[in-house]
Amino acid sequence: MREKCGRGDVEGDDDAVQRGDAVQPRPGQEAHGEHPVLDALELASVNAHRLAGALSRPAVSLVRVGRKRRRARPVSRESVRGGQVMACGVYSHGRRVTTDVDCVDALRLAREEREGFAWLGLFEPSYGQLAEIAEHYGLDKLAVEDAVTGGQRPKLEQYENHLFMALKTTSYVAHKEVTSTSEVVTTGEIMIFLGEDFVVTVRHGQHGEMSKLRRQLEAAPEMLRHGPTAVLHAVCDSIVDDYVDTVEKIQVDVDQIEAGVFRREHAPSTEAAYQMKRELLELKHAVQPLAGPLRALILDRPRMVDVAMRRYFRDVADHLEQVSERISHFDELLSSVLAATLTQLTIAQNEDMRKISAWVAIAAVPTALAGIYGMNFEHMPELHQVWGYPTVLGVMVVACLLLYRAFKRNGWL
Repeated sequence: MREKCGRGDVEGDDDAVQRGDAVQPRPGQEAHGEHPVLDALELASVNAHRLAGALSRPAVSLVRVGRKRRRARPVSRESVRGGQVMACGVYSHGRRVTTDVDCVDALRLAREEREGFAWLGLFEPSYGQLAEIAEHYGLDKLAVEDAVTGGQRPKLEQYENHLFMALKTTSYVAHKEVTSTSEVVTTGEIMIFLGEDFVVTVRHGQHGEMSKLRRQLEAAPEMLRHGPTAVLHAVCDSIVDDYVDTVEKIQVDVDQIEAGVFRREHAPSTEAAYQMKRELLELKHAVQPLAGPLRALILDRPRMVDVAMRRYFRDVADHLEQVSERISHFDELLSSVLAATLTQLTIAQNEDMRKISAWVAIAAVPTALAGIYGMNFEHMPELHQVWGYPTVLGVMVVACLLLYRAFKRNGWL
């Protein structure tokens, strides 16, 4: 029996045994056996022996085999409506050391790099998206809610391991002339989470796009060496520059409204001036509250802000003060324009009343004479004279002409 089931045959079946498969009798094997029952028992014994040998070898971890190394998810540019990660990069010594990388891996790589930081840019994220990021970056829940819902006034809040700053962005809406329904200024928001080794920017609105700013910073490594504070300064400086551009364009509209008050070709109107004051109020709510957070960055010296960057924030604060002064000047000028417009309307109404009064006085003379001679009394002077009717008509015409000349000379007509 053992000559028929040699060692070579057994070794040839090792792979099948290791896979847990039973060794089947080879074709024609049972045909050569003289005792089929004994051959079957021998075959079963060999299978059992091989299976015991396979089980005695080191086990293979199914968990390790089934798991794959997690690859860094590239930045996906999904639909703007659902919120998206606009960009995510790691910077060290003023240079970008990674291309698009997963936001969690970015923070890990930034902490592995010497003086490195991660910059994550988000556009209108959902609460779930930002909460997942906040869990890895250690962001405060209240600040996360503010960043998701928006509608915040410019402010600066300091938490245990990061700063949270809210800013308003502005954009000028081009138009031919200001009317009662014109939209002159639109606003958006940018929220910034600033840590020692990360900065997260959350943008709301269709303007204030950050890609151009990111390219400008990457082209200025001497600024990026200051870490996340350089990004915070660049965002503040870019937003204030937009304020300056907006007030420059509003200046043209205000000049047109002011010049239109004293034009004689059309009636004075308060609608344009009032609409411009409303648009200026929206701009004022975006600009003036930012002075407090900038002052805090300069004077309070938060731990996350690089000391060397504070002089740059002073420059931004100076530009913001100039914008605030111009907005206040526009507001005062428009108040004067409204007062002048109301005065013009009052004067126009007085002129109309004088004209009406003059014509009423002129019409009163023929009316009075016609009323007297229309009473049909029998004994009236010159009633039965041939020249009586033409004389009365002539008196009416002469009286009306004299009154017209008098009112014209006095400026009533």
